[in-house]
Amino acid sequence: MGIIGSSIKPFTTQSYKAGKFVEVSDADVKGKWGVFFFYPADWTFVCPTELEDLADQYADLQAMGVEVFAVSTDTHFSHKSWHDSSPAISKINYHMLGDQNHVISNNFGVLREGQGLADRATFVVDPDGVIQVMEITCEGVGRNAVELVRKIKAAIYVREHPGQVCPAKWEEGGETLAPSIDLVGKI
Repeated sequence: MGIIGSSIKPFTTQSYKAGKFVEVSDADVKGKWGVFFFYPADWTFVCPTELEDLADQYADLQAMGVEVFAVSTDTHFSHKSWHDSSPAISKINYHMLGDQNHVISNNFGVLREGQGLADRATFVVDPDGVIQVMEITCEGVGRNAVELVRKIKAAIYVREHPGQVCPAKWEEGGETLAPSIDLVGKI
């Protein structure tokens, strides 16, 4: 796909957040870490479980300087209605972006052709607007917000510590690696 290392593309849309409709654009993402959390549609089955799981991690993400943008091809009006009527979705305090014109889903390459729905996909964007992490799963497989937080911590660490990389299962405070010719073949 060639999307890792690419910059996010321009967009402007309406969001539902904290009881208000708010305009959000790509400019609002720059200068901070961002998560674009695409899901197929409001009023579905796996989606509310994932969105609630992410809501449970939102305070920790904000403490890390990360903003969350949930995205579906529904409108911001649908997001508000779902938020007002679902116990799981009512926990959400992050942005719920409406993408009924499909600009954002197309920008990230996750719009299902002929269906008008986004794939179940996650993108982590650094403060320069560059995509550092992506995950796309099939319709029936939900994501794990705790693992997403771990990946974001690793991405932040690597950005703040040039020349260091985080091995598999790395946790904050754990051992990192400094790639070198001397390390080749020893792991």
